[in-house]
Amino acid sequence: MKHTFPGTLACERAWVNIDLKALANNVREIKQQLLPQTALMAVVKADGYGHGAVTVSQTALNNGATWLGVATIVEGIELRKADIQAPILVLGATHTVQEIEAIVRWQLEPTLCSPEQALTFSRHLHHPLPVHLKIDTGMSRLGPIWQQGATFIEFVARLPQLTIASIYSHLATADDPDPSFMQQQQTRLQDVLSRIQAQDIPLPKLHLANSAGTLSGPQFHYDLVRVGLALYGLYPAPQFQKTVQLQPVMQVKARITQIKTLPAGTGVSYNHTYTTDHPLTVAVVAIGYADGVPRALSNQMNVIIRGRLAPQIGAITMDQLMVNVSAFPNLQVGEVVTILGQDGEATITVEAWAKALDTISYEIVCGFKHRLPRILVNSDIPHRL
Repeated sequence: MKHTFPGTLACERAWVNIDLKALANNVREIKQQLLPQTALMAVVKADGYGHGAVTVSQTALNNGATWLGVATIVEGIELRKADIQAPILVLGATHTVQEIEAIVRWQLEPTLCSPEQALTFSRHLHHPLPVHLKIDTGMSRLGPIWQQGATFIEFVARLPQLTIASIYSHLATADDPDPSFMQQQQTRLQDVLSRIQAQDIPLPKLHLANSAGTLSGPQFHYDLVRVGLALYGLYPAPQFQKTVQLQPVMQVKARITQIKTLPAGTGVSYNHTYTTDHPLTVAVVAIGYADGVPRALSNQMNVIIRGRLAPQIGAITMDQLMVNVSAFPNLQVGEVVTILGQDGEATITVEAWAKALDTISYEIVCGFKHRLPRILVNSDIPHRL
């Protein structure tokens, strides 16, 4: 996404505000939860969960994070091209010679999750490379199952050109109020570590906690924590709201493009899923499901106008949605509507959308498309992403 000055905002039909002051607050709040020896990795995959990976990375690093986590090599290269020098862990699996060459060229650090992958790396490296070994302790995703974890680590330790920088795992249920399975995963990881220590393999850095694990307590922190969702001001689960004071980083805005009065008995939008039962004033707002507003919220969501809630009506369309604005006299075309966020006393949260859709906050914030520019607010760098 290109950086331009915000004078172009007057030309935008809809946009996403990114509050860098809130982001900085969240990083500092999370840092205060950590043990002094525990480093913070800012997870900025999926373009910083839709917030803009480069700017999120820069802000996080300026406020206490020392590592960055991405899902793909391309995401890591984007950060390097922005002159970000911090260590970057590629959390996804990489296998091909071309991927290995890119990792070396751009000084990224890969995750290894199988003996075959480790062999491929070892055979194609000409200089030592720090690698991170992932063990499956209960996520059933990347890495050997924990019973085979020690054997895998011992195998990699014998390969030339591979330097084990860390051993890690990923928590599957850390957001559950019942911590029993999270504790079981930790016990499994400890079993793996005990076995390699018995083989005189020195322990590298260790990490286990995601956002929920980090907020669950210092016993899960080890040498490093990998924090994504909480950076962006969203709680992994309600029980963590008393643990740390987070501030939402994202707000979504759009403009009114037309206002009209509809008589009673008028169908609104595709398939007339809403029909007026009395005359209504309706505003057309320039944002739709192609921008990231889920169509499944049709006739179920509100927006905020002048600090008050207003109901959305009819099917949400690709580029536009309709709102009942009968309670708002003298409304003007061009006025700004808050789709997500706070205006005055009214607030619409990502969590409320997620609950209505029976999904998670991650999916909501990652869903806002790049045709919505990211406008930086509370920033010393006045530009848009």
